[in-house]
Amino acid sequence: MDRPVATLMELLIERLIDWFALPRNGLSSVFVVAFVSATLLPLGSEPAVFGFVKLNPDAFWLTVAVATAGNTLGGIVDYWMGYGAKVAVGHREGTRWFGWLARFGPKFLLLSWLPAVGDPLCALAGWLKQPFWPCVLYMAIGKFLRYTTMTAALLWVPDDWWMKLASPFMG
Repeated sequence: MDRPVATLMELLIERLIDWFALPRNGLSSVFVVAFVSATLLPLGSEPAVFGFVKLNPDAFWLTVAVATAGNTLGGIVDYWMGYGAKVAVGHREGTRWFGWLARFGPKFLLLSWLPAVGDPLCALAGWLKQPFWPCVLYMAIGKFLRYTTMTAALLWVPDDWWMKLASPFMG
């Protein structure tokens, strides 16, 4: 690779990592990480939410609200991707997921917080053209409950345990 291009890429990566620095950018970083992790990209937002709350314990509910909003908006993107795929492809496959979602409707999206299957559920809701606003409501409820319980549970873990876990990575 040409050296100026490599230098530019290194600079861009450094800036990107710098931009996501929680203490400086805080809630905007939590929002972006939560949004991106709700798309079909493999990224978890819980460490960013937990890290920010650990640094700012008084901002627990605000952080949960921001993460829920970002993650729900990412779920909405998945919904519209599924809706668009249905329009583009124009056929429907008969898997059990289709049947379950068709039977339970938007309430099925209370499970949109689940790892690995939650984001595809949002896309599947769009594919099946489930009613948009009820889908958004149930996505938001499920994601809010996830962030509330996960972050609260992680805060109960003693700091000593986290330090032991991180010690191999610290200089």
